[in-house]
Amino acid sequence: MRKLKKLLAVASVAAMTLSLCACGGKKDDTYTVGICQLVQHEALDAATKGFKDALVEEFGEDGIKFDEQNAQGDANTCATIINGFVSSDVDLILANATPALQAAAAGTDTIPILGTSVTEYGVALEIQDFNGTVGRNISGTSDLAPLESQADMIKELFPDAKTVGLLYCSAEANSQYQVDTVKAALEKLGYTCEYYSFSDSNDLSTVTTSAANASDVIYVPTDNTVAANTEIIKNICMPAKTPVVAGEEGICKGCGVATLSISYYDLGVATGKMAAKILKGESKVEEMPIEYAPQFTKKYNKDICDELGITVPDDYEVIANE
Repeated sequence: MRKLKKLLAVASVAAMTLSLCACGGKKDDTYTVGICQLVQHEALDAATKGFKDALVEEFGEDGIKFDEQNAQGDANTCATIINGFVSSDVDLILANATPALQAAAAGTDTIPILGTSVTEYGVALEIQDFNGTVGRNISGTSDLAPLESQADMIKELFPDAKTVGLLYCSAEANSQYQVDTVKAALEKLGYTCEYYSFSDSNDLSTVTTSAANASDVIYVPTDNTVAANTEIIKNICMPAKTPVVAGEEGICKGCGVATLSISYYDLGVATGKMAAKILKGESKVEEMPIEYAPQFTKKYNKDICDELGITVPDDYEVIANE
């Protein structure tokens, strides 16, 4: 009888231990999400914040842990960060901007990856005839604005201009895609367009000077190198009296006159909601189509417009100076 009681007691302790382990769930009820952000600037920062806020709202502060790292604009650092996430076996990776997405795609084919602030996934991942769903361990949100409408904005604001300089970083595949699309649209509207590409921030000043001196208007896409160096562009284009039309609000706030832009915070929230569905097992990442911003807003930089003597139509909203 004593042996039986002892055996029952041992079994009871074992059962309680298993029960406690089961109650602990995935990593003590806490999911770990690795965040690789290419560079610090207003748009990407807002997307990361929206993403984190959405997941904290879903799981609570104790239910989600973020390993947030910034690559300081270096694609090779993105790869190092991603490799660290893979070694740590995080539950999900957020790749904020195209180089971060490319590094994540190269780094793992098993951990779910969500991109954000990525313009065109087919271009970024070299997928021919992209149909809107990556179909592997990757999905996410796109910051693609209607590029033809951005060209129309230039026509609306500067109908008498003749030449448009397309200023962008040649190392960013999605920047090339945007300026190619805008160039085609502008040429249909009668403009002469010229590419002004730079490889990194070191030659941005020289290239911008050339563009400002030779162009009536400059267009810059949602380019991360530009976004991180708007002061350089402003300090060159303002004395030259060359207006800049930007692909997103953060760039416009720094050096532009107008933009047709999205809310990057809302884009991050949408990405966070996608992540919650994946972590809860409600959706499979390989079956999730890329999601796009639902709303685009015409906005203008009042200070720069006033200084350059540019009058904008009434349907443009002023960019707030926070």
